[in-house]
Amino acid sequence: MKVGFIGLGNVGSKLSKSLLRNGFEMVVRDLDRAVAQPLLDGGAMWAATNRELAEACDLVITCLPSPAAVRSVMEGRDGVLEGLGDGKIWLEMSTTDEAEVRRLGALVVGRGARPMDGPVSGGCHRAATGNISIFVGADREDFERALPVLTTMGRRVLHVGELGSASILKVVTNYLASVHLVALGEALMVARRSGMDLNTAYEAIRISSGNSFVHETESQVILNGSYNINFTM
Repeated sequence: MKVGFIGLGNVGSKLSKSLLRNGFEMVVRDLDRAVAQPLLDGGAMWAATNRELAEACDLVITCLPSPAAVRSVMEGRDGVLEGLGDGKIWLEMSTTDEAEVRRLGALVVGRGARPMDGPVSGGCHRAATGNISIFVGADREDFERALPVLTTMGRRVLHVGELGSASILKVVTNYLASVHLVALGEALMVARRSGMDLNTAYEAIRISSGNSFVHETESQVILNGSYNINFTM
């Protein structure tokens, strides 16, 4: 299966490298060609337009920062939709609006192709090692067809229902992660004001029933003196 990947940012670059590293034939595209250079050096091909990429590939992945960016890539001049045809698959891996992914999915079906949404969860470090989690909304037959690609990018791949359902669950999990982050800020502040060493407090939380993925990753960032968690709202 020849895979096209559009959007080589913090997450997309790592997911695409996993595919290339594991032998998939790749065509890539980004607004900034420079970010694609490591992939091109590794054997991936560059597409001059999104349409060209879609025409050349069996499966087209978009991993972009906003619904507006996805709309532009899909529906703009020389967009992905113009290059889709019978038997091709579009896999939307951006964190996006479920109504928008369903709307675009209908346009994809109109071109004879098959739509899927597959947002990821787990952070860039897990994306880099192929250990990220992927929620997939799609017809079961399409999910099975794309499974070799999905299991190369992620360790935990869960089929959650029809198109759009994965995007709903991604927002739900982001909501929970945000709640955990607020709670951690409160807990660490209480520990500090009580005279506790924060590194000791971190370790105590980590081995306790209060532990979470958010604690193990984001609390370390806070303890290092940074409040930047590299998360786009």
